[in-house]
Amino acid sequence: MTHAITICVAPNGARKTKLDLPTIPISPDELAAEAIRCADAGVSLFHLHVRDDTQRHSLDPDRYRAALAAIQKAVGDRMVLQVTTETVGIYSSADMIATIEALVPESASIGIRELIPDPSFEPAAQSFLKWAHAQNILVQYICYSADEVRYFSELRLRGIIPDESQYFLLYVLGKKTGQKGHPSELAPFIDAHNSTLSDVALHWTVCAFGEDELDCMLESVRNGGHVRIGFENNHVLSSGEIAANNAALIKQFVDAVDAAPDIFRPIASPTFLRRSIKV
Repeated sequence: MTHAITICVAPNGARKTKLDLPTIPISPDELAAEAIRCADAGVSLFHLHVRDDTQRHSLDPDRYRAALAAIQKAVGDRMVLQVTTETVGIYSSADMIATIEALVPESASIGIRELIPDPSFEPAAQSFLKWAHAQNILVQYICYSADEVRYFSELRLRGIIPDESQYFLLYVLGKKTGQKGHPSELAPFIDAHNSTLSDVALHWTVCAFGEDELDCMLESVRNGGHVRIGFENNHVLSSGEIAANNAALIKQFVDAVDAAPDIFRPIASPTFLRRSIKV
């Protein structure tokens, strides 16, 4: 595998607060400062969550606008900025759609089963995804299991998910409930996309909960995938120390790739996604 590695960062997520991790970036200014560090470290995509005044997860478009403006002022177009639509048990599929329609962001991440919790949601999802495609929004589809990869393929074949020149997927190892991700969890995802998506161009990325994040990221790149790293999923370095910031986790990964004798893939430039996937 010689194609460049795309590094995405998930700097805060929906659940950790300052009580859990005092250095987690939440305010627009904190996110902007973190974005500068991550862009300098080689990140191509910034996966953004925003919070309300109590640090609770929010899909409020105005809060997104404030954060996006601060980040864009800090880093310009050096990274793709991605808005999450994660529901966290608070929001509905309609809320997800409304947020993206209000923002029209450059990129959005969408959990397939959150957007389509049952077949009755398919017509609205189909209309929304067709609109997002027409708006040139880079949609990243989140799959939490190999079954969801197969479901994604089914939705594509039935036209619920529109045709793309290249699909952008995220595979999640481990669970938000505290189950740590492990490199061995990746194989079923790869088997699923090899058996159901072999006829399409696929740009797939991995994130992993817990302290084995680095090993999971290396497993991804060894198999041709890309990586999403950051405090949303893990804030501990392989040494056991708490990372000072998200960029420290990125540097750890880049150093590990450079030191690995069996990995011959360079790190992609920060504009790789915009040039090669978002067309």
